[in-house]
Amino acid sequence: MNKIILTFCMVLLATACTIAQTLKDAEYHFKQMSYLNASELFEQVLKGKLSDADRQAAMIKLAYSYRQMRDSQNAERVYHELLSKGTAFSGADAKVYLYYAQALASNGKYKEAQDIYEQYSKVEIADKRSGGFQKLYKNVDVLNRNATCYKVDYLSINTDHADFSPMYYKNGLVFNSSRVNEIGLKRMFAWDNSHFLDMYYLSDINQLTATTPAGLGSSADDKLKIGKKGKAVGEDVYTPPTANDTRTIGTFSGSNIYRNFVETPGVKTESFSKSLNTKYHEGPMTFTSDGKRVIFTRNNYNNGKYKTSTDKINKLKIYTAEEKSGEWVNIKEIPFDNNDYSTGHPSLTKDNKLMYFVSDMPGGYGGTDIYVCEYNDGKFGKPINMGPTINTFGNEMFPFVDERGNLYFSSDGHPGLGDLDIFYVKLSGTKVLSTVSNMGTPINSSKDDFGLITDGERKAGYFSSNRKRGGTDDDIYRFTRECDEKPECQELQVIVYDADSKMPLDNTDVAVVENGKTVMKKTDSNGSFRMCIDLKKEFAFNASRDSYLPNSVSFTSTESNMLKALEIPLMRVTMNDSTDVAIAKNTSPCLATKIVKGRVTVTKDKSSLGGVKVTLTNECDGTIQTVVTGPNGRYQFEICEGCEYTIDATKDNFASKGNKIEKLGKDDPQEINTNLTMFEEGDVIAIDNIYYNYTKYNIRPDAAAELNKLLLLMRRYPNMRIEVRSHTDSRATTEFNQTLSENRSASVVQYLVKRGIAANRFETSGYGETQLLNECADGIECTEEQHQTNRRSEFKIIQLK
Repeated sequence: MNKIILTFCMVLLATACTIAQTLKDAEYHFKQMSYLNASELFEQVLKGKLSDADRQAAMIKLAYSYRQMRDSQNAERVYHELLSKGTAFSGADAKVYLYYAQALASNGKYKEAQDIYEQYSKVEIADKRSGGFQKLYKNVDVLNRNATCYKVDYLSINTDHADFSPMYYKNGLVFNSSRVNEIGLKRMFAWDNSHFLDMYYLSDINQLTATTPAGLGSSADDKLKIGKKGKAVGEDVYTPPTANDTRTIGTFSGSNIYRNFVETPGVKTESFSKSLNTKYHEGPMTFTSDGKRVIFTRNNYNNGKYKTSTDKINKLKIYTAEEKSGEWVNIKEIPFDNNDYSTGHPSLTKDNKLMYFVSDMPGGYGGTDIYVCEYNDGKFGKPINMGPTINTFGNEMFPFVDERGNLYFSSDGHPGLGDLDIFYVKLSGTKVLSTVSNMGTPINSSKDDFGLITDGERKAGYFSSNRKRGGTDDDIYRFTRECDEKPECQELQVIVYDADSKMPLDNTDVAVVENGKTVMKKTDSNGSFRMCIDLKKEFAFNASRDSYLPNSVSFTSTESNMLKALEIPLMRVTMNDSTDVAIAKNTSPCLATKIVKGRVTVTKDKSSLGGVKVTLTNECDGTIQTVVTGPNGRYQFEICEGCEYTIDATKDNFASKGNKIEKLGKDDPQEINTNLTMFEEGDVIAIDNIYYNYTKYNIRPDAAAELNKLLLLMRRYPNMRIEVRSHTDSRATTEFNQTLSENRSASVVQYLVKRGIAANRFETSGYGETQLLNECADGIECTEEQHQTNRRSEFKIIQLK
């Protein structure tokens, strides 16, 4: 029995030792960025017995390894298991939520991804990406608006290795590939046991033919590749760490690695250049317009020298070369290359004056950012970050600039369908002229989509994607646009609800005003409606409903405020059933109160006006009471003794001067009346007490005080235009009085223009003695006070809105 127990213990000890060694090996390969080997070892380790802490750490690294190999299905599986245990992740481990959400999106599970992004936003408040993805994943169909316009073809240039990032060169294409001849030397890249990248050349673009239709995602008949072949594009650009940044050089076998020609399934391509292609990665490139210079990406390796950063990682650099007698010579680094950060993916403008590129240099916004620098006959200026409109917390890469200056790039930081999506933005030199736009389907899919090149009108072009099988199966596709694109806009949800109960209000009218044009909307059973609006536009949403106070909300559409619904609360009107008086509740604390009553009428015939929003503002504490008048136009407020109040009225297509309510004391009546008059276009309104001295047209101090009220009115209604109409008494000659009245109108306008009102908002008229207000005509004996009544100015509303 003792021998059995001893043997059993030795077996347990040996098993524990084996697990410990396997875990150590897995950690080593993970640290060396050999993710395929690391994933296989972590899977073995997790079958054994581990402490909870070691198991969680191993699972996080296993999921990350699958993520780096673009194996989204296995990444989802492991992240799901991690989160199903109920553990809350924070700090460095908070990325678990982000990576899980990204894996779900890559697998087309947008609703699930939306929920995980919400969890991520709660632990990483500074990372604003989550809101955009949550909004998009509520309705990804918005990215299908131009799907029928594009035809996408899978091309005969592709192999079962990674083929991607085409670039126009002479009459053909130069592109990146990990293809090798079957009898050639096979040099493996430890990241995922794939082949290193070289540049290849198809000399005649007309040789390209389409093979099978291009899908938008993984096919049910296709098994997902897990990095056995190809290279993890999308992580091939410098985000620390990436497939291009490695401590492991790789292994060799066979011979003839630099054979010039490689047979592909449909067309013959050749190695682009013996001098440019090395035993390490050569990546995306760009050419000057004359084809005499190439600017390209390569691992930090030149003239036989392999260099690493201070933490022993081989980064990417941008190199230039010149074409002489059919050979590429004089290979040099660009001035701002650095051993400690990566630069790559250059793209020259058609005039060869600017170069866009990607880098993870210090000072950026996220993993990799897009930069620009001046380029002048082989000389490079200082790099400039393209800013937060383009760059995000995520990775921006693969820039391309067409002949019109439009910038295309790929990103996993801007809201997209999953993994890398292709975006574009309008530029003028280095100035951003528009918001960033997602290209939508079928250019984008739930997988990596990148490396797009096209003409200025985007009628045709090429791009890369791993949509066929996912993983590292990168292929080159051709697209043609066969119809006009629908203009891009953003969807906005507007919600109207009861301010007290918070319940949605259905069948509510909402007038949407933009640039003076009004479109009427009506809420559905959920108290909301959706509409597509352009960015960087100003809107007013005016909601109205019977028995509620109308409410108007101003809105400027930007990327950030489009992430949430626009809410419009409406307050229910309190009415006195017996008298149909709109009564407001006083919310100000006060020792004693008074009652203010009034009626709203129109200027023309003094009739009552219903549906008017009457607002009373307490000048002591700023509190506001609001009612909406019924058909008889009556309202009632309770006010505090000892406070001044301002009372005002608003209604569409009407204006009001408002009133002041002076302080009331205990000796004043318990109830006071203050009526409001509203005017509309065509109404003639008297300016109180704008009188003039006999034969004079200068503005007296008492008149200035009244004109200041008109000044406030003009400021309150910025679209209002008026006709200033002035009059005289009957004394002096008719001709003198006509000129005098015209001068009086001009004086009023001059007074207001000096105080900031635009002159084009006024018309002036003088009526002389033709419109007297009393019997004081020529030959009639009148007092000075009676004559002064006729010396007045008034205004007529020409335009209100």
